[in-house]
Amino acid sequence: MTNIFEVKIIETKPFEGQKPGTSGLRKRVTEVMKENYLGNFVQSIFNVLPEDKLKGSTIVVGGDGRYYNKEAIQLIFQIAAANGVGKILVGKNGLLSTPAISAIVRARSALGAIILTASHNPGGPKGDFGIKYNMSNGGPAPESITNAIYKQTTSINQIKSATNVHVDDLGTISTHQWNDGKFIVEVIDSADDYVSLLKTIFDFEGIKNFVKNHSSFQFNFDAMSGVTGAYGKRIFTDELGIPESSLINCVPSEDFNGGHPDPNLTYAPLLVKKMNNGEFDMGCASDGDGDRNMILGKRFFINPSDSVAVIASNYKAIPYFSKGGLKGLARSMPTSAALERVATDLKVPFFEVPTGWKFFGNLMDAGTLSICGEESFGTGSDHIREKDGIWAILCWLQILTHHNQSTNDKNFVSIEEIVKQHWSKYGRNYYSRYDYEEIDTAPAETMMKHVSQQINSKELVGKKFTGISDSLEYEIASCDDFEYKDPIDNSISSHQGLRIIFTDGSRIIYRLSGTGSTGATVRVYFDKYETQPSQLNNDVQTHLKSLIHIALVEISKLNHYTGRNEPSVIT
Repeated sequence: MTNIFEVKIIETKPFEGQKPGTSGLRKRVTEVMKENYLGNFVQSIFNVLPEDKLKGSTIVVGGDGRYYNKEAIQLIFQIAAANGVGKILVGKNGLLSTPAISAIVRARSALGAIILTASHNPGGPKGDFGIKYNMSNGGPAPESITNAIYKQTTSINQIKSATNVHVDDLGTISTHQWNDGKFIVEVIDSADDYVSLLKTIFDFEGIKNFVKNHSSFQFNFDAMSGVTGAYGKRIFTDELGIPESSLINCVPSEDFNGGHPDPNLTYAPLLVKKMNNGEFDMGCASDGDGDRNMILGKRFFINPSDSVAVIASNYKAIPYFSKGGLKGLARSMPTSAALERVATDLKVPFFEVPTGWKFFGNLMDAGTLSICGEESFGTGSDHIREKDGIWAILCWLQILTHHNQSTNDKNFVSIEEIVKQHWSKYGRNYYSRYDYEEIDTAPAETMMKHVSQQINSKELVGKKFTGISDSLEYEIASCDDFEYKDPIDNSISSHQGLRIIFTDGSRIIYRLSGTGSTGATVRVYFDKYETQPSQLNNDVQTHLKSLIHIALVEISKLNHYTGRNEPSVIT
């Protein structure tokens, strides 16, 4: 006997501030839990989708397992059923990494996906909640769609809901039907589709043999109590033969076990400590929803900007690219210039885009981009339309496999050696990012306005500074507020970051980020290129000291405007 649902109309009123950012809508969970708050946003998504495509469609639903996801998933079932969706594919226990969702949408020809994640932001009853819509290509909705969703939220007055639709057990692979099969919820294995895709990209057997034949190779993976805990054992242990004891924090937690699931040197202290102690040859971590990554060698940190450049320069080690070649390379504007030096050497197209993975997606859909990355620990390729943390980790395992085809434990080629080989060929971009989190919005905007005024007046062009630590002359060649014209759809994205470029190629960038749920985050980026062999192995902060002083003290006067003496996070 089939279950029957009836559509109920729930009267509602708009909530202020439901405008999605580059990564969807992120708010404190206490706000999202207000009556009709989440329902308004979900209904607004369905209001924007074409009715003829929505009816009978397949939608993928899942998230990073953070607090309130379970309740939100049931609410989405109810609203989806009432709006004519035919099938929901939901991950076991509601868990699906963002990369896995992208893979499932593409593999199963779904209309799109509703992803419940605030990515690397903290979770729990007092933490953050996030929701975003992805398109049929598996990538984030473009601004035309997110703007339309926001417009709906400002005037919404009713929610359609099948309030008696509920799946009691999301922990069992199963299918549930209502109204003679017109609405179906299918609980699927969280990893199957994703692992199948990864096996078409990497040589799993080759990596497994590398691990087996190098008995002293020590690997450590930190899922940071996020969603990739549901994938770690399946991929690293079951498929690649890495001991399960090498995996830490692999039980997904609603509050990420009290941690901050952001894979960087500040928020992954246990992993960083082990790597600095020399306990492992390769350490890696992913964030709450699995789309970011951090890679470390023994006592050696790989900057994300270097990581994507090294992956690109070693593309022939990865079967997916060695067979198909490279179509192009791209980075976000604040990311260091290391990647374009590889693009120039390999004679492939290069693109500099604003921050936000959707900009890469357009290039991928047009067949012009293969590998791309962001300095914010996001790396990926055209296998899906999201950045992919586990993909990046497997890239490095594949590169290690390639460089150690004929080595043993005594002459093992390490991650540090691979990166330093890269620097000796291409030079090194010394790079760092300072994050000043949860600053009051008004002083943050005032500081940005102060820098912007200097840029708009052109008073900075030709201005010279003397480095406080290296006594070098730094002369500004150009400055602007980065604007991007998409070469595929000709759309224009303005005000994407304040850039100051020096005659030696050094760069300072200022951005005001909106991915947090409270206040503002000011991000300042420093990028300095070095080719002299004797200068390729310096300490990053020491090498950048003069550029950092110019950016924080002489140009932005950041302390004066914000009161902050130290950044919250240094990358």
